[in-house]
Amino acid sequence: MSSNDIVFDKSFDLPAGRVEEVAPGVRRLLCDNPSPFTWKGTVSYILGRGKVAIVDPGPDDPSHIAALLDAVRGETVTHILVTHTHRDHSPGAAAVKAATGAPTLAEGPHRAARALNLGEVPRMEASNDIDFRPDQILADGDTVEAGGFVVEAITTPGHTMNHMAFALRDTGMLLSGDHVMAWATSVVAPPDGAMSDYMASLQKLATRSESIYLPGHGGAVRDAPGFVVQYIRHREGREASILGRLRKGAADIPTLVRAIYIGLDPRLTGAAGLSVLAHLEDLVTRGVVATEGAPSVAGLYRLAA
Repeated sequence: MSSNDIVFDKSFDLPAGRVEEVAPGVRRLLCDNPSPFTWKGTVSYILGRGKVAIVDPGPDDPSHIAALLDAVRGETVTHILVTHTHRDHSPGAAAVKAATGAPTLAEGPHRAARALNLGEVPRMEASNDIDFRPDQILADGDTVEAGGFVVEAITTPGHTMNHMAFALRDTGMLLSGDHVMAWATSVVAPPDGAMSDYMASLQKLATRSESIYLPGHGGAVRDAPGFVVQYIRHREGREASILGRLRKGAADIPTLVRAIYIGLDPRLTGAAGLSVLAHLEDLVTRGVVATEGAPSVAGLYRLAA
């Protein structure tokens, strides 16, 4: 199965800096930080009118923070919600808090999904906001009244260990951060993320009733439960492709990437390798694949006997 089996929606055309009401009581604002990982940039959300909550203030970008604060001028910011601690989502919280006095709420500080192996370093460390510490830690199922909504916190580890989605109760909407996006699949990069956690989080969302997801990058996900099923099948297909290549003989991760990711943007080769590593870690844990020592980028992998 290839990524083309997912019907992606790349119609998102919100200009950076423009405030747009995407749903009743929900405004969004795009940061001008495009990249292969952020696509057109990070989307911040404003919940409510008068007394409002801000979700994912974005990077430490003075222009975006100024636009975000200008969008809520004359209103009271009561909460700053953060889906996860990548540098394109959480660093702006400090400036917004300083300007508004609003507390920050999130699952917790950044941490790895597992203990580091001997000699291993976090491979995407530059993308991690290790300084963020929420004023209020949210647990799975906690609710907060913010911006006129009852916001339910839903732990969705996988992309990061502390990733959290926010459901807006009785609206059919969910703020999905980077866990589910309409334009592309999410990066799962060990040791910060784990494929087993990610798949479990997708299964968790698949049982929920929200039909519209508002992600951290790109436009809204429509028919969200069906789209989540596509996400799950895509990852299952990626696993099947890895196993299919290993049936031909042992292989390292660069070989697997070349065999599986046809037409890949060269800028994403490293991320693809980490995604394959995430699958391999899961497969080794399940006893399906074997390697010498702990799974690593440099390892050689084979089907388990």
